[in-house]
Amino acid sequence: MSATAPLDQLAFEFFREFARCEYCLKAVGLREPNRRDPTADWGAFANDVQQLFDAPPTRAVANAIAYYVAKPPKKQIIRDGLLDWSNVLPDHNSQAELVLRLVCRVRNNLFHGGKFNGHWFEPQRSEELLRHGLTILKAVTSAHQAVSEAYAGRAN
Repeated sequence: MSATAPLDQLAFEFFREFARCEYCLKAVGLREPNRRDPTADWGAFANDVQQLFDAPPTRAVANAIAYYVAKPPKKQIIRDGLLDWSNVLPDHNSQAELVLRLVCRVRNNLFHGGKFNGHWFEPQRSEELLRHGLTILKAVTSAHQAVSEAYAGRAN
């Protein structure tokens, strides 16, 4: 087993959970308005689960939210023709929306090659972002009744 196998497995779990959550948002109608393609509306979802961010149900959820707020993932950009990182936060109207958009950023960085090129860049930081991101995704999925039902396969 390679030294990165646990992080590889965590990344797989994060991708799987993210994809399932995003599908459920779209399946229950939490989609960006006025778009032809079905795109999950993370802002609307954030509004629906705001209470979870105001009063986290467990210490693990509180710690995960606090980590993302204190140490948000950067956005990969091009500066002077070279790959670089920006500390600019995504547009948001609430802490819930900020954190969920940051979880989306982790997914984007990972999926689009910002954190991995045959080996993990900053493996400890990647592990923390993935682990806390999983905690947040599981919490918000279970906190929203319709999304939770879709997740369990009970939605229309």
